[in-house]
Formats: sequence, C-alpha cells, structure tokens
Amino acid sequence: MHPLHPASLSGLCRVTDHLYLSNARAANDASQLTGNDITCVINASETPRGSAPPPGVRYVHVPVSDSPAARLCDHFDAVADEIQAGAERSGRTLVHCNAGVSRSAALCMAYLMRHRGATLLEAHGAVKSCRPLVRPNSGFWGQLVQYERELRGCNSVHMVASSMGDIPDIYEAQSRNMTPL
Repeated sequence: MHPLHPASLSGLCRVTDHLYLSNARAANDASQLTGNDITCVINASETPRGSAPPPGVRYVHVPVSDSPAARLCDHFDAVADEIQAGAERSGRTLVHCNAGVSRSAALCMAYLMRHRGATLLEAHGAVKSCRPLVRPNSGFWGQLVQYERELRGCNSVHMVASSMGDIPDIYEAQSRNMTPL
C-alpha cells in the first residue's frame, strides 16, 4: 500500500503538500522520511528521538505529555512558524507524537489555522480526512478553541459539557450515544 494512502495509518499521512502527520514508528523509519522528501521532523512527545535523523533532516523536539493539563498551546506559534518556514523553502515537515492522534494532530490544526486561514472546524476536517483516527484530548481542544478565538476573533468549534467532561461540540452527537461505565 502506498504510504500516503489514507488507510495506511501506520505510515505518513499528507495533510498539505508540505505537511505530514504520523505516529512515532513511521517517523523513525528513515526510508519513509527519505521516500517522502521530509526535510524536518517535529516530535511532540516526552521522549526525544532515539537515533539521529537522516542527513539533511532538521529535528525539533517539543517535550509535552498527552495530558489535558499539558500546555501544548505554548508551542502552537513556534511549531506553525517552523512548518511555514519549511514550506517557504520547498521543504516538507513531518509532525508526530507517539500515536499520531492527539498532540501532533493538534499542532497540525494550529498550523492550518495560523498560516492557511482555516477555521478550527476546517482544520480538524482536513487533518481527520487524511488520518481518520485523530482525536486531540479535551485539554488540547480547549486550547485550540482559545487559539482560534485569538487568531480570528470568533469560534467555529465550542467546548460543551457532556457526561465525559468538556468536549468539542463536533463530538456532541457521538457522546450522546455513549454512556459512562
């Protein structure tokens, strides 16, 4: 299966021509990096890369845990600007965390809002369309909602109370079908 195919969830998922999203395993596969012409890897996890990236690949470590209390928002601007700088040099950036579901997805969404003019709802749709299992934790959603308000002065997604705590309103219908254990 081609590494960019949406169903290939263990590989690199292309969000834009210059932005890719994956889990840690794919990000540590040098053949996937070189095969997709990745020029920068952004690792949004507590653990730095175990081995050196391939020659010519810039490596950025964003040490943050996948906890709703973690301040991923402190990194939104810097990571978005790093991705944009790479794009302006015709480079390709891969953003990953452990599973490619929460931290890295939220950072990709922040980039799309800051540099591509996307609403949070559009950014979520774009990231989810290439990697269907993305689901930032509730704390990161709250930070993304606040970030959208800072960037745009309004919100396309709102946090709402549910039986599972605060969740983005786009998950509201889904949560009604779930009952707490």
